[in-house]
Amino acid sequence: MSIQPMNRTEIKPPVAPGTFWSGRDLVSTRDLSPSEIDAILNLAGIMKARPADFREALAGKHLVLFFEKPSLRTRLTFEAGMASLGGATTFVDQRHERLDAREKLSDIAHNIERWMHAIVLRTFAQETIDGMAEHASIPVINALSDLEHPCQGLTDFFTLQERFGDLKKVTLAYVGDGNNVAHSLLLVGAALGTRVRVATPKGYAPKAEIVADAQALAKKTGAKIELFTDPAEAVAGADAVYTDAWASMGQEHEADERAKIFLPYRVDDALMSKAAPHAIFMHCLPAHRGEEVTDAVMDSERSVIFDQAENRMHVQKAILFLLMGGEMGRIPVRSAHA
Repeated sequence: MSIQPMNRTEIKPPVAPGTFWSGRDLVSTRDLSPSEIDAILNLAGIMKARPADFREALAGKHLVLFFEKPSLRTRLTFEAGMASLGGATTFVDQRHERLDAREKLSDIAHNIERWMHAIVLRTFAQETIDGMAEHASIPVINALSDLEHPCQGLTDFFTLQERFGDLKKVTLAYVGDGNNVAHSLLLVGAALGTRVRVATPKGYAPKAEIVADAQALAKKTGAKIELFTDPAEAVAGADAVYTDAWASMGQEHEADERAKIFLPYRVDDALMSKAAPHAIFMHCLPAHRGEEVTDAVMDSERSVIFDQAENRMHVQKAILFLLMGGEMGRIPVRSAHA
């Protein structure tokens, strides 16, 4: 497959915020239809090309971030993104105490909705995000849970779209643990008509419910969802090779055992050589260099890991704009590259 950067002249303004978008939650990738995902990616492209057009889009709006896990990219991209839209952000460090440890989650939700305009959660349990969304009358955004990582998945396909253009012609191979990132890649890829291959050791495959949902969606969009245990088979001819940490946060006690089990899934030059000649390498970061990926691959010209990191901000800005009722008049109708 030849590399064909996305033609921004084809970008059209997404669905206007209002009763359709404003106030909605993003607790799962499954909350979004294929057309809504396309709208987010389109708007992210416009925002990336013309940030000045959105400097006051969320003026007077306040976002709160509750993080039970450490973060570099997620926190800074939400904070910088919100600031670039004219809004304000408050960060609450919950690393030493779970969000609902002191009081009921419903009580917390009803307090926050009186002060803030949206809530971003980076937590362990998906149930925490689901519960907050159930009780809060303002948008709740999943910035990572043990089940899904929607913002990362959307960003990864935005990055693929920038590089290759038509996502229906792209094959993405993910090798490693069938974790939250793998789940989001399956769901977003299925929605966009992409061929997604996932290779994991036996016993570490993605959750059956996620795979079933992705396969059901793929039947409607023409996507192909394929599961493997052989990493070389999954990577063969792929346009992009993706991996993640073998032990996620909260699984540190399994790290030594997982290191032995996942060793054949390390992305090195030998595995990358089985992909298409133009193939790129992807990782959501942070990476454990020398474990799931070698330095030679991480630092090669094929690596787009920092493009992914940058794009987190643009995609999240689009999400914030739509869910928080940004000023639609600021979207330029002309080409983003005109």
